[in-house]
Amino acid sequence: MQLQQLRYFTAVADTRHFTRAAEREHVAQPSLSQQIRSLERELGAELFHRARGHITLTDAGETLLPLARRILADAETARREVQEVAQLRRGRLRLGAPPSLCASLVPDVLRAFHAGYPGVDLIVTEDGSQDLVRALADGALDLALIITPLPVQAPALATTELLREELVVVSAPDRPAPVGRRTRIRVEDLRGRPLAMFRRGYDLREFTTAACRAAGFEPTFTVEGGEMDAVLGFVRAGLGVAVVPSMVAARSGLRVTPFSTPGMHRVVSVAHRGDVSPPRAARELERILMEHVGPGLS
Repeated sequence: MQLQQLRYFTAVADTRHFTRAAEREHVAQPSLSQQIRSLERELGAELFHRARGHITLTDAGETLLPLARRILADAETARREVQEVAQLRRGRLRLGAPPSLCASLVPDVLRAFHAGYPGVDLIVTEDGSQDLVRALADGALDLALIITPLPVQAPALATTELLREELVVVSAPDRPAPVGRRTRIRVEDLRGRPLAMFRRGYDLREFTTAACRAAGFEPTFTVEGGEMDAVLGFVRAGLGVAVVPSMVAARSGLRVTPFSTPGMHRVVSVAHRGDVSPPRAARELERILMEHVGPGLS
């Protein structure tokens, strides 16, 4: 039983005329009649009494008509529902991002996305890049912002570099500047200096620790284990300085000291599973991300 056959059947039932039904359905009358005959053979019953100039429904036709109308209505509803999702009028988008980006880039981008597609539900997961990669692989996320390169290969992942963000040192504005009158700081200047440090699994923790070790020393933590807001609060309270992304620092209200050339940077990339195409909402969000970042932040 095909939807087309049911449409032709209901058209004949409505018009009580094969020719007028064919005109309504924009099909040749012999083709419509052939499809009705095929439907009758499949059902094992005649649907119409065919008297010259007088078409009426049989008992089987009377039984089928409300069912056919319901099936066609359900099919039309399904078509509209899918079309609405395809056109981003409805749906769901699951985005993952490190907390540092959730505190800086992500809110502005999601505001722009929501303004264009208010019917799409947004679900945001904050976590470190490795955990986000695992969530992508498990199908729990549609798109993720991660810090690249990853320490472990992720062959099933497709990544696109989004921006190269400068890392800076933040300190309490009511405390002495970390490098006196100098306007820039070196990684070596962090030797022995109290650091407010993020919890384990935070990309910034690994990044800062690796930079200190590359400079020949182990970092000194006065307080550790916090999320982004907590670490900024520790710095504001004078418990130490912290290395944070420049976009976070710009909103923090803390003193910002950039690193000396060549500085410290991190690469933020957009990632999705490489073995399946991301949903249209994810592709649209990626486009907005690229436009929002632009050449000014890269």
